Amino acid sequence: MEWIKTYFKLEERGSTFSTEIIAGVTTFLAMAYILPVNSFLLADAGIPLGGVFFATAVAAAIATLVMGLLANLPIALAPGMGLNAFFTFTLVFAYGLSWQASLSAVLISGILFFIISISGLRKIIISSIPQGLKYAVGAGIGFFIAFIGLVNAGIIVSNPGTLVGLGDFGHPAVLLAVFGIVLVFVLYSMGNRFSLIISIVVTAIVGVLLGLFGVDLMPAFANDGTFALSGMFTDVGNTFGQAFTGFGELFKSPEVFTIIFTLLFVDFFDTAGTLMAVGNEAGLIDDEGELIGSGAALIADSIGTMTGAIFGTSNVTSYVESVTGIEQGARTGLSSVVVALLFLVSIFAYPVLSVINGVYDPALDMFFSPVTAMALVLVGTLMVRQLKEIDWTDKAIVIPAFLTILFMVLTYSIATGIAVGFIFFPIVKIAEGKWKEVNKVMYALALVFILTFIL
Repeated sequence: MEWIKTYFKLEERGSTFSTEIIAGVTTFLAMAYILPVNSFLLADAGIPLGGVFFATAVAAAIATLVMGLLANLPIALAPGMGLNAFFTFTLVFAYGLSWQASLSAVLISGILFFIISISGLRKIIISSIPQGLKYAVGAGIGFFIAFIGLVNAGIIVSNPGTLVGLGDFGHPAVLLAVFGIVLVFVLYSMGNRFSLIISIVVTAIVGVLLGLFGVDLMPAFANDGTFALSGMFTDVGNTFGQAFTGFGELFKSPEVFTIIFTLLFVDFFDTAGTLMAVGNEAGLIDDEGELIGSGAALIADSIGTMTGAIFGTSNVTSYVESVTGIEQGARTGLSSVVVALLFLVSIFAYPVLSVINGVYDPALDMFFSPVTAMALVLVGTLMVRQLKEIDWTDKAIVIPAFLTILFMVLTYSIATGIAVGFIFFPIVKIAEGKWKEVNKVMYALALVFILTFIL
């Protein structure tokens, strides 16, 4: 017991063993929603559901364990929201890549992230991209995944006349999704730190009860063995290592640079921003304004991404939900170790996914996800808060920021939004006669993105 206190510097940071345990449990409960949400989102891309669930839990556990033991920080990691949507809706649906090739891209981005983390490239990259564009990308991803959540809920549907329109609010699955969205917003507004996991559980229970009373198209427990643990481990066998089989297909894609850059960019800056925000809350910022152990924290993230790709999931990133544990008193990596262990234990909860599974309406030929849609909508809402950090008086930021967000949503592609924004930033700067203020890295990226669009 004494060596644990010494290793994690509990007394030095003003914490206790029991405080870290409670804080770790709190953080896990606040981010446990990622297990079903990430699983079903990537299963839409074709990855075996059991394999994704296992990969999500294992990648989160390994990355968070490294964060706790190596960086000694109370920060938990898991596959990132937004990046999983990019994986499914852009890489697989828009670019037509197989999920194997998409995992190869994730693996490469993880390797590059690791190289950046252990070298001096980190500061060069951070300083080359305007802060306003970083915020625009984060906010744009928020709009994007909220839009996906509304589509999964059946609230937004395709419309031949207007491209998109409102869905049928008389449909039982849509009404259940609306209930979940209203519930999560109410709980969040009341300050409930477990609003997401509570909303998922309550919405699932309400759906099952309605189904028992004869309401059609409600979630129900599967009794066909689909969600048995044995089936999960079979899926793991069909998923593990598939990232190594897709390199040939990936590098034949004309969008290969855009794909890898987008995965790396979003992962890197999402993590960097989260680390600073959480570090400030925990009081773990040094005299130079850097997070204590930030280098090791980035390494933990890159290890999680590489591990996740090999097992079968999208990029791993640091979770801002870690603040819930910090509010409970977490100040060391011991709380992260607790979160990691809970993610491993959660593997055995796989059969519960059967009731959270979406429902298919053959009459409309539509698939609804009423139990998990609210997670995408709420997380998207929270990410949009980054807009307040943008300097709206700076034309060189406002124009590319607006285009970044607009094109992300309208083209259903995070990568396209980033590319358009990065192209227009130097264009506007040149038009202002301030071309010398643009970093050479930004000119190079803009040129590459232009060539990518043309070719």
